[in-house]
Amino acid sequence: MAEPSRAGLVALIGRPNAGKSTLMNALVGSKVAIVSPKPQTTRNRIVGILTRDRGQAVFFDLPGVHRPLHRMNARMMQEVRGSLEEVDLVLHMIDASQPWGRGEEYLFELLEPVKVPVIGVLNKIDLVRPRERLLPLMDRYRERRPSTEVVPVSALTGEGLGELEDALFSALPEGEPFYPPDLTTTQTERFFVAEVVREKLLHATRDELPYTTGVLVESFEEDEDLLRVEAVIYVERPSQKAIVIGKGGRTIRRIGQAAREELEALLGIRMYLGLRVKVHRRWREDPRLLAEMAPGVAAIGPLPGEEGTGGDE
Repeated sequence: MAEPSRAGLVALIGRPNAGKSTLMNALVGSKVAIVSPKPQTTRNRIVGILTRDRGQAVFFDLPGVHRPLHRMNARMMQEVRGSLEEVDLVLHMIDASQPWGRGEEYLFELLEPVKVPVIGVLNKIDLVRPRERLLPLMDRYRERRPSTEVVPVSALTGEGLGELEDALFSALPEGEPFYPPDLTTTQTERFFVAEVVREKLLHATRDELPYTTGVLVESFEEDEDLLRVEAVIYVERPSQKAIVIGKGGRTIRRIGQAAREELEALLGIRMYLGLRVKVHRRWREDPRLLAEMAPGVAAIGPLPGEEGTGGDE
């Protein structure tokens, strides 16, 4: 007798830089989320779809759990809490190569009221030396969440992903797939273009601009053989604008070239990509701009004590 099909929504939750986006890309088998070593790279809920003969898992790659200091960050944490209320399974990711601190304890507390199954995922085991260090980490997790399955993996090398896939499909409820089997994400191409530009921007500026940049696609026009995109990179200060542009415009040209080359390969079409830089001192507090950067994400109301926002070019 054939096994029943299983399908469900799966939240990937963890601290910033736990490797959630890398794991989702590895499980899905294609790039659906951008990756950067900088914390808070994921700012919106990114959807990845894994389809197998035994069923379908729809992943929500959620922003890293952190203390919100801006409207943008508050929106990110609202996305996390809202997703936990609608999923069928949670993958709780921990960076096994780093010491556990108060942030990990907060995550355990956040997951205490969750009713659906939780799988503990100890990621980055390729960085754990000697490997015997994994056993006490797994025991420590089980002490914190008794009876929870714990799976050590390396999203980067692929080690343990087969075991993780077996565990998550066993935990999902019976049901039919939500999406066609050839679909790997629900993100629009327009949103994906903005994300890839932001990824190249993060790599190009390294430690100079950790959280203060955003990307908005202002126009997106596709002809038969050419995709024309105009995008704006938002920064908070004129000095940051100078960093993004670079001496003689070299940095922004490097960002544009890297983004265009990757997007042409991924989307299978020739592309013109125009980039501009604008200064908006409070763009992370601007609800209109945040909604345009993340179409389909519900807006949140004013934060307590919040004043009006303004911007300048």
